[in-house]
Amino acid sequence: MVHETATGLHEAGLLDTVTMREFDALCLPPPPVFTPERIRALRARCNVSQPVFAAFLNVSKTAIASWESGEKKPGPTARKLLDLVDRKGLDVLA
Repeated sequence: MVHETATGLHEAGLLDTVTMREFDALCLPPPPVFTPERIRALRARCNVSQPVFAAFLNVSKTAIASWESGEKKPGPTARKLLDLVDRKGLDVLA
C-alpha cells in the first residue's frame, strides 16, 4: 500500500525519479534462504549434474558441492539466482 502511494506521488510529479528508484530498491524482498536439501532438490528437479548446475549459475562445481553438503552457504547474489531458477526454471539463465 505504501508503495502504491509512492508510485502515485511519482506519477503526479511530487516524487522525483531517483527517490522512486531508491524506494523501489528498499521494497525488494531479501533473497530466500536455501538449505542444502533445498539446493539439492532444486538441482535434481532441473535434472542436471553439479558441474552443469554450476555452469548455469556461473560458480564452481566445488561451490555447488559445498552448498549441498552444508559446508558453505550461497551468498546473496547466488541465492537470488537460485530463487530465480526455483521460480522460473533453469532455462531462464540460458
